[in-house]
Amino acid sequence: MQEILSYLDELFPNPRCELEFNKDYELLIAVVLSAQTTDKKVNSVTENLFKKYPTLEDLNDASIENVKCILRPIGTYNKKAVFVKEIAHFLLDKYDGKVPKTHKELEIIPGVGHKSANVVLGVLYNIPTFAVDTHVSRVSKRLGLVKSKDDVTAIEKKLKKKINKERWVRTHHQLVLFGRYYCKAIKPECDSCKLKDLCKKDKIK
Repeated sequence: MQEILSYLDELFPNPRCELEFNKDYELLIAVVLSAQTTDKKVNSVTENLFKKYPTLEDLNDASIENVKCILRPIGTYNKKAVFVKEIAHFLLDKYDGKVPKTHKELEIIPGVGHKSANVVLGVLYNIPTFAVDTHVSRVSKRLGLVKSKDDVTAIEKKLKKKINKERWVRTHHQLVLFGRYYCKAIKPECDSCKLKDLCKKDKIK
């Protein structure tokens, strides 16, 4: 495990979430929008969304059709536009416009699941969490940190046991970046990887 963590520290000494935001609710919305698409695409649409609707009140009052139009490039935009409107209304109505700091409060917000809550808590409040997305799942399985058939719940539990709590948020970001730029789903850069001797990629079906 230490070999893996040391290499991640070497590659990503200052890891961070690549979603762009200036306000707490902007991150929450960006995380929800990031499902089944790339952070790059999300950043391109949220730049337009938050420029046109600079406050939660503006988003709450926005035309659903206008929001759909802005979100069209990221796919499943109809459902995500509804989530944006519902999130704005929910935060204003239930939480005085602030993004809450607990899983329980976050996960009752429309469009927010366990993984999204983990990301928000870790990025906004540096609360120890370990979000498991497709990159974290793929890399963890290839490096033998978890079993190939483990689901996201099992992966999260196992990684939390293997990694010190104070590193959870940092290592999550590092695994995401490693999976995004090095240990890619297609054409991973295995030849230059210092962890290739640990890799079980060819054994995973």
